Amino acid sequence: MERINELKNKLKTEQKHDFESLLQLVEVLRSPEGCVWDREQTHESIRSDIIEETYEVIEAIDKADTALLREELGDVMFQVMFHSRIEEEQGSFTVDDVIGDIVDKMILRHPHVFGNVDVENSAQVLDNWEMIKKVEKQRVTVRENMQSVPRQLPSLMRAKKIIKKARKDGYRFDDVEGISAKLYTIADSVGTADDASRQELACDLVFLASVLAGDSADLEKSLGERIDEFIESYPEKGE
Repeated sequence: MERINELKNKLKTEQKHDFESLLQLVEVLRSPEGCVWDREQTHESIRSDIIEETYEVIEAIDKADTALLREELGDVMFQVMFHSRIEEEQGSFTVDDVIGDIVDKMILRHPHVFGNVDVENSAQVLDNWEMIKKVEKQRVTVRENMQSVPRQLPSLMRAKKIIKKARKDGYRFDDVEGISAKLYTIADSVGTADDASRQELACDLVFLASVLAGDSADLEKSLGERIDEFIESYPEKGE
C-alpha cells in the first residue's frame, strides 16, 4: 500500500510524464488500492477495446488530424501496457519482454539494414519480409500462408489479404462472369437463409466482391458510403 500511495503522489505531482509514468499508472490502476473496474478486467473482457482504439488511430490518419492522432496513439499504447501488466501479474512476461521481442524481430526482418542483403527497391524489401516471416512461422505451403491470415480480421480486410496472397502465388481469378453470377446467386439466397447460413453467405459475398474489386479500394469505399447513408437516414426520436 505504501508503494502505491507513493506512486499516486508521484503521478499527480510530476511536471512531465514519461514511459515509466505509464508503467506506474497501470500498476496503480490494477492494484487493490486502484480502480475496481480496471482490476476486474482480463484479456478477454477488453479484447474489443484495442480493436476500437486502433480504428480510431486510422480515423485520425484519414482526417490528417495530428492532435487526434497523438491522443489515439496514447490510447493504443495504454492498451499494450494494460495487457502486458496482466501478464506480468501472472508471471508470464513484462512490457520489457514485449519491447525486446519486437526489436529483435525488426532487426531480423531488415537484413538490408542490419545484415549484408542488398535491395534495390521497396518491393524487394517486402519480398524479403514475407520470406523471412514464412521461415519464422514455418509456413511451407501457400495454403498455410493464406490460413495464417487471422479469422478475427474484418471480413473485407481478410478477404483482400487472402486474395492478394493467392494472386502473388500466381493464382488467377479470370472467370469474371462466373464470379459475378455466383455473387448474385448467393445474394438472392441470403433473404431465405437461416441466421447461421446467412452469416456464412455474407462472408462469401464479401470474398467474391473483393475478387471483382481487385486490389482497389472501390468496394471498401462503396460499403463505407452505404453505411454513411444509413446513419444519415436513421430516424431520430420524434421525427
